[in-house]
Amino acid sequence: MIDNLTTIGNSLIQHGPYNDRIYLLKLSQDDFPEIITKLDSLASQENYSKIFAKLPDYAKDDFLAKEYVIEASIPNFYHGRQTAYFMAKYFSNSRKQLSDPDELNNVLRAAKFKYSDESPFIILSEGFNSRECHLSDISEIAQLYQKVFETYPFPIHDPDYIAETMADNVTYFGVWHNQSLVSLASSEMDLNGSNVEMTDFATLPDYRGHNLSAYLLQTMEHHMEKLNVKTAYTIARALSYGMNITFAKMGYLYSGTLINNTNISGSLESMNVWYKPL
Repeated sequence: MIDNLTTIGNSLIQHGPYNDRIYLLKLSQDDFPEIITKLDSLASQENYSKIFAKLPDYAKDDFLAKEYVIEASIPNFYHGRQTAYFMAKYFSNSRKQLSDPDELNNVLRAAKFKYSDESPFIILSEGFNSRECHLSDISEIAQLYQKVFETYPFPIHDPDYIAETMADNVTYFGVWHNQSLVSLASSEMDLNGSNVEMTDFATLPDYRGHNLSAYLLQTMEHHMEKLNVKTAYTIARALSYGMNITFAKMGYLYSGTLINNTNISGSLESMNVWYKPL
C-alpha cells in the first residue's frame, strides 16, 4: 500500500492511510495561505493523525498561527538563500510522543561525536565498482530495494516508478560487486530551488561495513556540485546509528527530528534531518 501523490491547486502533496498523514512536499505561492484550511479539511475528512509540510520562510508564521510546530529547519535551502521549515500539525496525542527518546538521544550523541567539518575521502575496496544507474539497471534496482525494505513510503520496489523518477528529477547511483548490485542511493533534485535530498540508501546485509553508503554520498555530492546545487539534505531513520553517523562524518549538520513521521517496514518511525552546504 502506497499513499497517493496528488495536488492541491499547484502544490504537491502525498497523503493516505499508509503513513496516516498528509505530506506537503512543495508549496506553490499561488495556493498560499488558503491551502492551510484545505489541508485541515482533508485531514479531518480522512481522519489523519498528522500533517507534515516542507515550507519556505514566507509561509512559516501563517502555519504557526494554525497550530503547526517547527520540527526542523535548513538555512539557505531555496536558491542558496531562503530557509526551509519542516513543520507538523498533530491530531493525535500519541502521534506526537517519541516512543524511544533515550535511544534517539543515544544515536544523536554517537553521530555528533563522529561529526567532522572536513569530509573524509572514501575509496572503494578492491572488487567493488560504482557508477550512475541507467534505465537498463531498473530491474536490478527494484530487486535490491525489495530485499532491503519490506515496505517503504514511496514505491521504490516498482520498476515503473523508478523509470518515472529517473525521467523526472532523480539520479540513482549504485555499487556493484562481482557484477551484482549491492548498494544504492539516489539524489532527488530540485534544480530550480538549488537543493537536493540524498535518499533511498540501501545496502545488502552481507555488504554492510564497507563504507558503501558514505562512498555513494560522496559521489552524489560531487555530481550535485557540478550542477551548481547549493544545499544537500537527508531525512534519516532516527534510530539508525549507521546512517546518522555516516551523515555526521561527512560533514552534515543535525537540524531536528520529525516525530513518528514515516512508515518504514510496517511501523511509524521518527526521522532526523541533516543538511550540508555544497
